[in-house]
Amino acid sequence: MSDPNTVTATVTPADAVTGMVDHVLALAATWTGWDGEPAHVDDRVYTPHKAVRRVADHLIDHLAELEARLAGERPQPDHWHASVITTDADRAPFTREDLEEARSRLTRLARIWANRLDALTGEQLDHSPGEGWSFRELALHVAESAYYADAVGDLS
Repeated sequence: MSDPNTVTATVTPADAVTGMVDHVLALAATWTGWDGEPAHVDDRVYTPHKAVRRVADHLIDHLAELEARLAGERPQPDHWHASVITTDADRAPFTREDLEEARSRLTRLARIWANRLDALTGEQLDHSPGEGWSFRELALHVAESAYYADAVGDLS
């Protein structure tokens, strides 16, 4: 993970998350002509649907962690198969309708993140309750989800 002190000098945690989603959706806009050939990156297989699934899962997983920690609860472990598996649904053509669904889903998740992060004080961002990364570090980690979309790349 990047050094949060360097990154946050110019980007807020909320901007890091929303910027990542903007980047993912800009790439996704080029995927409607995908030829069905998956990308092989770092011993894994990536497709447009898998990239969107992984970004959404990552946003959900760590948002659940953040909210549990704020509530004084222990976060529930996730049981995603993550990027290890590529499902039949991941291999489906990526249509204009799939792009519209991804835009709606990821944009709304990014807004939930941004609203939550913007409501936290600097102290809460840097000295977060519970075990694990600070919420600032967690947001920057979530922003690294662009990796999944970058694995598919720009298909224009």
